[in-house]
Amino acid sequence: MPEKSYKKKHMTSFQLIVMGFAGVILLGTLLLMLPVSSADGIVTPFDEALFTSTSAVCVTGLVVQDTGSYWSGFGQTVILILIQTGGLGVVTVAVAAFMLSGRKISLMQRSTMQSAISAPQVGGIVRLTKFILRGTFLVEAIGAILLLPVFCHDFGRRGIWMSVFHSVSAFCNAGFDLLGTSSQPFVSLSRYIANPLINLVIMLLIIIGGIGFLTWDDICTHKWHIRRYRVQSKVILWTSALLIIIPAVFFFVVDFTGSSTGTRLLASTFQSVTTRTAGFNTADLTAMTPTSKSVMIMLMLIGGSPGCMKTTTFAVLILNMVATFRQKEDIEIFGRRLDSHAIKNAATIVALYIILFFIGGIAISSIEHLPLLDCLFETASAVGTVGLTLGITPTLGIPSQLILILLMFFGRVGGLTLIYAAISVKQNGVKL
Repeated sequence: MPEKSYKKKHMTSFQLIVMGFAGVILLGTLLLMLPVSSADGIVTPFDEALFTSTSAVCVTGLVVQDTGSYWSGFGQTVILILIQTGGLGVVTVAVAAFMLSGRKISLMQRSTMQSAISAPQVGGIVRLTKFILRGTFLVEAIGAILLLPVFCHDFGRRGIWMSVFHSVSAFCNAGFDLLGTSSQPFVSLSRYIANPLINLVIMLLIIIGGIGFLTWDDICTHKWHIRRYRVQSKVILWTSALLIIIPAVFFFVVDFTGSSTGTRLLASTFQSVTTRTAGFNTADLTAMTPTSKSVMIMLMLIGGSPGCMKTTTFAVLILNMVATFRQKEDIEIFGRRLDSHAIKNAATIVALYIILFFIGGIAISSIEHLPLLDCLFETASAVGTVGLTLGITPTLGIPSQLILILLMFFGRVGGLTLIYAAISVKQNGVKL
């Protein structure tokens, strides 16, 4: 009888990314369940801890418990670490740990890192990882220093912690805040709606973190020589600018009409910036018009550049429409022809997000007997990993919260990543 040969099965990079995020979420859940994590010293129910951990790791910002009043200093620290891990990416953190320990980065780890940050090639991944780490901590430190005057004036020594927390949360586009109290929970940054410093610093942190590491690598490498940038970077910068300016003008005209011109300008611009990625709010979203809420849903579905539906995906679809109207077979941008594979991926991603967004909203509306528009707002916020809410998330039952958890995970890890991971399991027989 010939001896059977067994081939060792290895997880693909897509599977490692999925398992990495799932593992960090589970660890965060267990830590947040500890009595030391809550301000009252009680054990947090598993479903609430799981929701909070998922929202933090997926840098979303939707919460079922007010972060500032419910969680203790230890719990808030756990949440901040989860936000930082999710913002950098689980794979990036793992690669950084290997680098700090002096261990050599394997080809598999480089390939996984490439998939995690959508790098164009494996070469230069170690250099890019160092750039990401240095840039992240530098920008977050500068942001915290700029926020210090206001927070220390309002909260004394605690303002130092609040400056650090909100800087990291803003740069990672997480939307978690510590400004809520037991008597006034879930207030976000509404008390600073007219404060120029808080608005400008938070918006800059959101934008800098939202355009992605590869774009900043281009900016730092090539400075103002925009022609040398990657096509992806050019698309992200132009699309992001348009998706900030146009909605800001719309919100300025339609909403905040009872405020002064300065406050109205700050509020309109802030909502335009935060709607696509961050989850902070300075205005009462429930008071905004249904038209504005619908526009915000669209912006949340488009999302930011590193994740979500992506500004690049949105741009590719618009360019494809323009090419179709002009009866052209190929799509060209900045003098380059887009590969048909990119168009197929864009269409697939949009279809996935739209289907899940609608199914999730309809399911929650049916389960909770709530208006469909409000439920679609929450599901768009979850799948877009944005974190804005009309106030219904804390009131949802466990089945509806589970739907949002799955949407947040799908939005952060990426639909194609999950599908490729599942297909690899089926094809290769890898047991997870």
